Amino acid sequence: MRESLVPILRIDPAVDVLPWYRRLRFSLVSEHTFGPGMPRYLIVQRNGVYLHLSEHDGDAPPNGLAFMWVSDIDSIANEFQTHAHAEPWGREVELVDPAGNRLRICEPSDQ
Repeated sequence: MRESLVPILRIDPAVDVLPWYRRLRFSLVSEHTFGPGMPRYLIVQRNGVYLHLSEHDGDAPPNGLAFMWVSDIDSIANEFQTHAHAEPWGREVELVDPAGNRLRICEPSDQ
């Protein structure tokens, strides 16, 4: 098994975040709830990168932050009508999902 670290981001139960993550080309892998009206727990994936999105109060604080390396920063910037800016480590954009979580998305300088 390949080891990996997966961030858990808190999402608002009143907000459907899946369309926003689909714009980043994440797909839904799994959705779990203990029953009707209970908080949802979503797992999304893009090119082997996984994020867990949880409505459960104790899983993560609101307004989290995750950093993601990509090889297509310009297509992401275009999709969200923004521009990548240069940093010493690469070109990067920061996006905020509908639940208030920030994603710093970067294409490394060496690509």
